Amino acid sequence: MMKGKQSSVLDYRKKNRVKVVKTVSQVIILLVIGLLLVHTIFDMKKYNEPDKTRWTNKKGFIALSYFGVDRSGTPKLIDKKQLDQQLKALYNQGYITISQQDILDFYQKGKALPEKALFLSFEDGRNDSSLFAQPLLEKYNFKATFLSYANKMGNKDYKFLQPKDMLKMMKNGYWELGSNGYRLAYINIFDKEGRYIGVRDENKLPDKKNIEYYNHYLMDFIRDENMIPAEDSAEMEARIDSDYEAMKDIYSESLGFVPKVYMIMHANTLHEGMNTLVSDVNTKNIQKLFEMHFNREGKAFNSSVEDLYDLTRIQPEPYWYTNHLLMKLQKDTRQKMQFVQGDEHRADKWKQMNGAAQFIDNRIVLTSPPARAGRLYLKDSDGLGDIKLTAKAAGNVVGKQSIYIRYDRENHSFVRMTIEDNELIVDQKQPGQAVEQIFMKKLNDIQWDSEDLSFNKATVYTKEQTAADVKSNKEEYPFNIQHTRDIEILVEDDKLNIKIDKEPILENRTIYHANGGGIALESSYSKQNKKDDIYDGVFDDVEVVSLGKENETDVVIFSNKLTGFQGLVNKIEKVISASIDWAIDAF
Repeated sequence: MMKGKQSSVLDYRKKNRVKVVKTVSQVIILLVIGLLLVHTIFDMKKYNEPDKTRWTNKKGFIALSYFGVDRSGTPKLIDKKQLDQQLKALYNQGYITISQQDILDFYQKGKALPEKALFLSFEDGRNDSSLFAQPLLEKYNFKATFLSYANKMGNKDYKFLQPKDMLKMMKNGYWELGSNGYRLAYINIFDKEGRYIGVRDENKLPDKKNIEYYNHYLMDFIRDENMIPAEDSAEMEARIDSDYEAMKDIYSESLGFVPKVYMIMHANTLHEGMNTLVSDVNTKNIQKLFEMHFNREGKAFNSSVEDLYDLTRIQPEPYWYTNHLLMKLQKDTRQKMQFVQGDEHRADKWKQMNGAAQFIDNRIVLTSPPARAGRLYLKDSDGLGDIKLTAKAAGNVVGKQSIYIRYDRENHSFVRMTIEDNELIVDQKQPGQAVEQIFMKKLNDIQWDSEDLSFNKATVYTKEQTAADVKSNKEEYPFNIQHTRDIEILVEDDKLNIKIDKEPILENRTIYHANGGGIALESSYSKQNKKDDIYDGVFDDVEVVSLGKENETDVVIFSNKLTGFQGLVNKIEKVISASIDWAIDAF
C-alpha cells in the first residue's frame, strides 16, 4: 500500500515538472515574439547619416540583394543569425551603406562614395525580411532598400508587407523602397517530358520538379508548343505596356510615388540574346518609370563606367556561409578580405593550406577559392598509421567534400574519399604516379521538396534545344539542396573500409600502404553548378582516432563533437528554436 502511494506521489511530481517546463517554454516563446513585434511597431532607433564630406571613392560600389530572411532559414531564405554574421563581417571590413540618391549622384554628378561602398537590398517584399533585418540595420547603422511586387499591395497575404507598413519603415531612415515589378509569372513552360504547359502565375505552377524550361512573362513573346510566337509584335507590346502601367498606377495610389530603383525578374535576361522587339519595349518602360535598374546578377562590383540602367548585384544564397560571401567579394572587387575563423582553439589544430575555414561549435566549414580546392591539414596527424575517422558531410549535394588519409605532403601521396554530386569516389596517389580511381558508387537517392527549387533557366530556346536538354538534365540535383551523410573510415595496415550512413560501402579494399600519413579535409565546387565556382564543404562531428596495436590504447587525435554539458546546451537550444519556429508558423 505504501509503495502505491509513493508511486502516485512520484507520478504527480513528474507531471508537475513537465507542466512547469511547458509553461516556461511557452512564456519564453511569447516573450521573444512579443519583443520582436514591439521592436517592429515602434521603430525605436533612427539611422545616423554618415559624413559624406570625407568620401573619396570614385571607383565604384558593391551591391548585395537578399531574396528574403527567415528566423531559422530555408533553402530559399537566409536565417537571421547568418545574415547577422555576414553584415557584421562587412561592417568589420569597413563597408558603409549608400543610398539610392548616392548612386544617382555618383553617376550623374561625379560625387564620391565611401572607400568601401555597399548598396544593400531585400527583395520580394516579404514581411519577415523587414522583421528580422530591422534590428541588424540598427546594429550596424546600415541603410537598405526594400523591394516589392506591385500586385501584392492591398492583398490579404500575410507574408507580404503592405503600403502603410512600408511608408512607416521609411521614417526611421534605415529603409528606402524599390520594385521587383508588377507580378511574378511565367510563360512558355515545358515539363521534363517536353510537354507544353503554357502560362502560369508563380502560385499556380505545377510541381516544380517537373519544370524544365520557362521564361519570365516580360522576357519574350508568348509562344505555342512549337516555340512559335502566339502573338504579334503589337499584342506583345500592349501586354508588356499594360503591366508597367499597372505598376505605375498601384505604386502612385498606394505609396504616393513610384520607387526610384527597379530589379527586374529575372536578372541577366534583358539585352542578353532576347528578341530585340521585346527588349525595346521593356527598356522604354523602365527608363520612363525608374531612375536606375539593377538588370544583372552574379557580380557584385559596379564601376564608375556602368550604365545606370544596367547595374549588377549578387544575391547571396541561404547556404552561403560568411566566408563564401567574402570569397565572392574578394573575387569581384580584387580587394583582400579578412576571413572569419570562429573558434580559435579548434582552428589552431589545423593548418590552412588553401581557402578559408570557419569553426562553429561541432562544425568545420571549409570554403574553397574560386574554381579551386580549399584544404585543411590536421597538424597532429603526421605519420598516422591505423586510424578510425568519423564525420558528417553536411554540405550541399552539388559539390565536392573530400577526406584525405595517409596524406604524405612531401611525397604528395594519399588515399582520398570524396562525396561528389551524390556519388562516392575513392582514389589514391602513390609517390611519383598519377591519381588512380579505385572505387565509385552512386549513393542512395536524396528526396527534396519541389518548393525548395530555385528556378534558374529563364531564356529563349528552340523546340529542338528543349527536347535535347530534357534528356541530359534528368539526373542532376538542384544546386541549393543540402544533405548530411554519416561517414566512417577505418584503415588497418593496407585495408580500407568505408561506411556511409552506417551501411558498409567498401570492405577490406587493398590500398597503397605507406609508413603512415596525415589527415586533411577538402572542398571544391562541382561543374554542375554553372552559377557559382565557390563551395562550402561542411564537416560535422569530425573525430580522428589512432588505433593502438595489440595492448596499446587508442588515442583521440582530434574531435570536435559536442559532449557533456556543452552537448546538452546545444540540444536544448535546438529544442527551443524548433518550438519558436512552430509557434510562429502556428500563430
